[in-house]
Amino acid sequence: MQKIKISTDSTADIPREMWEELDIKVVPLTIVNGDRQYKDGYDLTPQEFYKILDESAVLPSSSQATPVQFMELFEETWKQGYTHLIHTSINSKGSSTFQSAVQARTFFFEEHPEAEKDFSITLIDSLTYSMCYGWPVIAAARMVKEGKSAEEITEYIQEWVAHTRPMFVPLNLRCVKKSGRITPAAAFMGDALGLKPMITFENGEAKIISKVRGEAKAIKALVETCLKERKPGSPYQLVYGSNQLQREKLREELRKVMDQPPEFEYPVGCIIGINTGPDMIGIIYRT
Repeated sequence: MQKIKISTDSTADIPREMWEELDIKVVPLTIVNGDRQYKDGYDLTPQEFYKILDESAVLPSSSQATPVQFMELFEETWKQGYTHLIHTSINSKGSSTFQSAVQARTFFFEEHPEAEKDFSITLIDSLTYSMCYGWPVIAAARMVKEGKSAEEITEYIQEWVAHTRPMFVPLNLRCVKKSGRITPAAAFMGDALGLKPMITFENGEAKIISKVRGEAKAIKALVETCLKERKPGSPYQLVYGSNQLQREKLREELRKVMDQPPEFEYPVGCIIGINTGPDMIGIIYRT
């Protein structure tokens, strides 16, 4: 009989109350702000981090989860009698966290060759960010409770992340400029003209789809893009940061044209927030 453990990393942006309720193990990345370090998802709420972003003269940075962290995860899971661990990771093109997990898996089975006969570690590179892989991880944890097999769950996650699309709009370009997503000159012109970039990820790479002028047009462009590209009838998520007014306006525009409300609304986490800034909105949907 299979005993399955679901895990992911903190960049999946799963709210803590959800991963605790569903018994999902979350491996934290580290946030570095000056001489302070924080475990993402454990030491800071998104709202607390937005305040740090607003007040920091130098943009905080993040560091990958380490092989040691994954070795601890594998050891703990195996000793608890699980037969399968299914771990879904942040985009390998944007972080070395996935490589840390791969390295740790090799070390684990070298140290515990006897585990190979009754313990399986499946590592999935999502090639994306945030709830693009956090949402199928949540669904996977629910599938475990329903008695689904490890093979069914793995196939589900892989299929989901291959057909999901994030669309983020930073409403303030300060953090986007500092993160290097756009040049300082482009950010200066963008601020002067009120331009807002629509950012997505394709094959693990960040891509600016278009630039729109003003917050109202940014919301309209987000909704129109989602309406055009989204698989009809499929669930979607609304992403927000510190700007509650624009969150409400986005929700209202979605209500007018979509066949259903967002299945979930959540605050963008620390790792994505470093790149978009806290003043942002977005939608994640199936294609």
